[in-house]
Amino acid sequence: MRYHYYPGCSLHGTAKEYDDSLRSVCKALGVELAEVEGWICCGTSSRISMSPTVGAALPLENLMLVEQAGGGDVLVPCPACLNRFKSVQHDLEEDSALKEKLERTLGRAYEGRVEARHPLDVLVDLVGSDEMRPKLVRSLNGLRVASYYGCVLVRPPETMGYDDYEYPMVMDRLVRTLGGEPIDWSYKTECCGANFALTRTDIVRKLSCDIMVNARDEGAEIICTCCQMCQANLDTRKREIEQEFGVELDLPIVYYSQLIGLAVGLDPGTLGFERHFVDPRPVLREKGIL
Repeated sequence: MRYHYYPGCSLHGTAKEYDDSLRSVCKALGVELAEVEGWICCGTSSRISMSPTVGAALPLENLMLVEQAGGGDVLVPCPACLNRFKSVQHDLEEDSALKEKLERTLGRAYEGRVEARHPLDVLVDLVGSDEMRPKLVRSLNGLRVASYYGCVLVRPPETMGYDDYEYPMVMDRLVRTLGGEPIDWSYKTECCGANFALTRTDIVRKLSCDIMVNARDEGAEIICTCCQMCQANLDTRKREIEQEFGVELDLPIVYYSQLIGLAVGLDPGTLGFERHFVDPRPVLREKGIL
């Protein structure tokens, strides 16, 4: 099983543990990831200050690179990047004039032979298959997990393609397959503040506080996410939030790929837990997972 792979800028930097754990899990499950040669930034954080043409040309250039390499499915772990890919594909289908303009700008045609997908959607079916179940050698032992999707992965629904964008269940199904207990909670698709992380930290602190307090109050022992921006905002702001709002928050924020890595028996030392501000290893030891 082979997929094109677009890591995006964050996974080569601040979210290296996401990239490392995802690559390791895919290798363990027999999934080959072929990184897109010559990929560039999708422009998700800077497109607002660009012209619409440039803002659309950046993700399209990457889709063209995938098509040039044979087309097919490309796995995009960053929800913001995935959103840009799917948005420009949707816009090209709806606006032939835009498509012609962008093709002139980039100097080649785009045939649309690429499907951008989030790795979570691939791995949940793979891990749950009869073929792969024997590879699950370590249970999550009933670990109570708040599956946190964030706001970008599932919206807008007409572009992103999730049937239940208000209450998605794909990560919850994965957690249950791994032996964990997904909790029922209200904030699984609420925004954490996203790109306001540097410019409006007051907004990020308030939104992140609400998310973590709701997860804690509903009994979560850990929060699992599929977005590196969400992970960073919730993980790195803990001390500031506690001081500002007078709450105690000891919830670790991990990636779904790290939980899969544990379940398939990977060395925990290779999954990047030491890079987290709130160390998840104590609760994992307490549950007998480590």
